[in-house]
Amino acid sequence: MRWEEVQERFPNEWVVLEATKAHSEKGSRYIEEVVVIDKFDNSSAAMRRYSELHKQDPQREYCFFHTSRSTLVARERYVGVRGPR
Repeated sequence: MRWEEVQERFPNEWVVLEATKAHSEKGSRYIEEVVVIDKFDNSSAAMRRYSELHKQDPQREYCFFHTSRSTLVARERYVGVRGPR
């Protein structure tokens, strides 16, 4: 589902999503297609659900956004393993 469709179906809500098509560019993650997992009235509940899903399956690309956002672009963050000092 594209972001415009999500916005139409879930106006003014927090949604937990799984990105099914996305690409990275200059430190940003551009999310093109998603599956809506859940919806919430507040960000705290959405973040809890996101955390649960991420713990269950960290390989999948979950995220949460408010549908008032015009685009689905997130800053990438790299979580790596430190090498020897």
